[in-house]
Amino acid sequence: MGSSPFLNEIRTSIRLQGMSLRTEKTYIYWIKDFIRFHNRKHPNTMGADEVVAYLSYLASRRNVAINTQKVALNALAYLYNQFLLQPLGDLNFQFASRPRRLPEVLNSMEVASILQQMSGRDKLIFSLLFGSGLRITECLRLRVKDFDFINGSLTVRDGKGAKDRVTILSQSLKSTIEAEIAAALAIQRSDNLKAVGPSIPGVLAKKYPSAYREPAWMFIFPSNGLCIHPNTGTLCRHHLHDSVPRKALKQAVRMSGMMHKRITCHTFRHSFATELLRSGRDIRTVQELLGHFDVKTTQIYTHVLGQHFAGTASPLDTLSMNVG
Repeated sequence: MGSSPFLNEIRTSIRLQGMSLRTEKTYIYWIKDFIRFHNRKHPNTMGADEVVAYLSYLASRRNVAINTQKVALNALAYLYNQFLLQPLGDLNFQFASRPRRLPEVLNSMEVASILQQMSGRDKLIFSLLFGSGLRITECLRLRVKDFDFINGSLTVRDGKGAKDRVTILSQSLKSTIEAEIAAALAIQRSDNLKAVGPSIPGVLAKKYPSAYREPAWMFIFPSNGLCIHPNTGTLCRHHLHDSVPRKALKQAVRMSGMMHKRITCHTFRHSFATELLRSGRDIRTVQELLGHFDVKTTQIYTHVLGQHFAGTASPLDTLSMNVG
């Protein structure tokens, strides 16, 4: 089904909308899954009732998170509302919600103990995750033009929800980042001699055909090899695959002796938020730095710290004072 003319038409439509490759892959995945669930019936012959049945199945049988349900719905809404031009209308569907789980976080000392087990590129990647509150994919997509050392800021482009945002950049990383940039630009110069350069989003590649020669567009964490761009069909160098830092983290955690915690790349972003709140930064600032649409998403970190009941003493403390 992956190469069917119907799905290829959807891919073309998504690309014409200027959506990211990640969004394209996500939408195609959920559309294919929707079709399989309904025994490969053509979406033209289905509608709102089948969409609701599928979303209910995701919640009741596959036990997916509410955000996963929303992503699936977004894909199907695009399919019907924009591609097939058969609007779904009001589905009157209630998203299932699972009990909230507090994220695992690390304090500064624990982060330091993990970073001490790393060096070079890997250490810089996780320093940026913790120092700037980045997601791993946001970090690996960073280009030279995204760093502003004068203002101590970092621009995250096309983040979750296709939004750009500006976050803080630790001045302590300046020399390390500059060295990584110098190494990346050396790779770019070598690639340019073969008329190759960093991958550029399809729409921008057409608008700026020589952008791959500009230092500003170079990834600071380039992949080791070249590949064919899935949209343009040109030979290019993409950014490092996220499996590389994930493997490095697994080894560093083991060497640091912190196997009692479930630590992932995203743990460093959670830890960035909690450390800012712990140091007195207001929640609105943290929300903006993280790029959260709703402050309620950010408020979960106040629960991690216990700040939602700040100033409330345990009744045992009062008892201890009276007894004393």
